[in-house]
Amino acid sequence: MRALVTGGAGFIGSNLVHELVRLGWTVDVADDMSNGHLEFLDGLKTRNVLGAALPIWEERAESIGTRSRDLVLVVNGCFSSDHVLDRVRRGLYDTVFHLAANPRVSYTVEYPAETTEVNVNMTMKLVMAVANSPNKPRIVFSSTCAVYGNTVKLPTDEWVDQNPVSPYALQKLMVEKFLKMSSKLYGVDSICLRYFNVYGPNQLGDSPYSTAISAWCDKISKGLPLRSDGDGEQTRDMVYVGDVVSANILAANLKRSMSGEVFNIGTGVSVSNNQILSAFRERCKSFEVVQAPERPGDVKHTKADITSANSTLGFTPNYDLLTGLEKTFQWWKI
Repeated sequence: MRALVTGGAGFIGSNLVHELVRLGWTVDVADDMSNGHLEFLDGLKTRNVLGAALPIWEERAESIGTRSRDLVLVVNGCFSSDHVLDRVRRGLYDTVFHLAANPRVSYTVEYPAETTEVNVNMTMKLVMAVANSPNKPRIVFSSTCAVYGNTVKLPTDEWVDQNPVSPYALQKLMVEKFLKMSSKLYGVDSICLRYFNVYGPNQLGDSPYSTAISAWCDKISKGLPLRSDGDGEQTRDMVYVGDVVSANILAANLKRSMSGEVFNIGTGVSVSNNQILSAFRERCKSFEVVQAPERPGDVKHTKADITSANSTLGFTPNYDLLTGLEKTFQWWKI
């Protein structure tokens, strides 16, 4: 099996690449390194190639069959570049895992047109490359629970009204709708995964994806106070990155054709910030907590209904909070 992972040097993408290689897939990564880090792919056999140099790579390595199956080709450049899209159009992949995006919510608020170009228009180019390929690989699209906005229905299922409150969430929803349309117009096979609050190794404390967990790990590693917003009773469905990786692979391996169906990826369990802090105290014993006001517009509670993901994809989360936290603490060396 051959896969393209866009954003494959980022937080979730790098974890996915490691698991795909372990399972015997041949993997190409496309990442412009705006949020990616090559060190997240440490331990893998990699070859880093600038996008413009891809034709040379293809001539020297692929055309004469010298590339080993476990070598990860890392294309340092935009996933929508002609060089990357040409590989898609030539039918080199069985699955395209599309994780690349500009995920900074505040930045999308400030620059909605510019981020729509990346998160929507460039993604449409990728979808059309798939549509024009001889084998039409399945697209597994990384979406977000933010498409629900400030829903009061908990747990939240996929049929709740979508009311995005940021350009980022709207952009993700637009891609979901385009993938649904692309099934009818172009015969594109796709699945959309709406992630809840993902945490785990390779999530930096200042990342656009940062959760309270990674932000607090970062502060502890630097000996700085931890910030707690509001009363700490806001709750989140915290899903370990290993379970998100599992959901992606289950979606890729689903045997029947799909037409942009959406699935919540979470745990079905919510935990409060105060509960997470208690787990940190069990591990780290002594640290300072600085109270801050509740953030305006912050969603108070999230909790996923994962019934559909379970029944259709066979998805069941394997990590409870304490198990996931232990693995995260180990990665941070705290």
